[in-house]
Amino acid sequence: MKQATATNTRLAKTVAELKPSGIRRFFDLAASMEGVISLGVGEPDFVTPWRFREASISSLERGHTAYTSNAGLLELRREINNYLETRYQVSYHPETEILITVGASEAIDIALRAVLNPGDEVLIVEPCYVSYEPIVRLAGGVPVFLTTKAENSFKLTPEELSAKITSRTKAVIFCYPNNPTGSTMSKEEWLKITPILEKHDLLVISDEIYAELTYDSSHYSFAALPGMKDRTILISGFSKAFAMTGWRLGYVCASPDLLAGMLKIHQYTMLCAPTMAQMAALEAMKNGQGEVDRMVESYRQRRNYIVHAFKQVGLACHEPEGAFYAFPSVKSTGLTAADFAEQLLMEEKVAVVPGDVFGESGYGHIRCSYATSLEQLERAMERIGRFVSRLS
Repeated sequence: MKQATATNTRLAKTVAELKPSGIRRFFDLAASMEGVISLGVGEPDFVTPWRFREASISSLERGHTAYTSNAGLLELRREINNYLETRYQVSYHPETEILITVGASEAIDIALRAVLNPGDEVLIVEPCYVSYEPIVRLAGGVPVFLTTKAENSFKLTPEELSAKITSRTKAVIFCYPNNPTGSTMSKEEWLKITPILEKHDLLVISDEIYAELTYDSSHYSFAALPGMKDRTILISGFSKAFAMTGWRLGYVCASPDLLAGMLKIHQYTMLCAPTMAQMAALEAMKNGQGEVDRMVESYRQRRNYIVHAFKQVGLACHEPEGAFYAFPSVKSTGLTAADFAEQLLMEEKVAVVPGDVFGESGYGHIRCSYATSLEQLERAMERIGRFVSRLS
């Protein structure tokens, strides 16, 4: 059988030209070695809380194994609206403005496919989640990267945004709290951005999957800003804060016309999200805040530890305000981020991710997930300290 290659005419040109994930190479290397401590995976180390699992098990026992509506369980959509209204002061009509998706990743995909015409430009604020660029390309769009700077704690500025807008710009993708940097944006910082979006009539895809994971101040949802709800596609889900990665459940909120377009794609591709996962999410929405708060407090303690530890070994590291990633600079070692990560893995068996896989803004940095136990973090930092000290 003919092998699929970049020149294989049986593959669509767009697919053939997609680069494999830069993260996956280090995961594969680490998986082939014994005794590796991984700080690479963006996944909670907590097991899904029992009460969420119990709700799913109970639904199976009661025979709730059929499809739900394409948009998802109406009761779950109502609870999501109540949750967003209570925590973030933004509300959506459960029947026409909320769609349950197979993870936040599907929500990003259908949002872009619903709004892009071939050749439309999409601004991607980086460093960023590795899937944004390929998903834009698969939707027929043109990714345009908007770099942020370490000296600004990787926060977006009005000047950086304005400089990249052209007559072909259709939308912009934000992710705050940010993966991989842990940076956040305050209401005051967002308010400096909104006039530019209004002036150029841009759509916003606001990926808020880490909204609950903030440590020094509360998350401010972009859709809650004055005049922004109608132009914002709000994306979130249950993977990160609720420790439900494998359940593959997310949601997207948008004005009725935008959501109707996304629902068409969802109907023909996914049909509906898994019923049992939706039942677990319903319990999470109703009674899960205490569990989330306990996990967030644990992440806060780990964040405090790892930032201090990086500074102690001589690596500059800004304090992440959200998510569960540290993004220290390795420029002082004289190595590129890729060389640092590879040598660290081979010599000390600690897996981290080079920052440049998240975009040009990440050059000279590494991403380290602290979604692992404090004991593991201490062992990892001891090894990293040894490695850095040998380099110096």
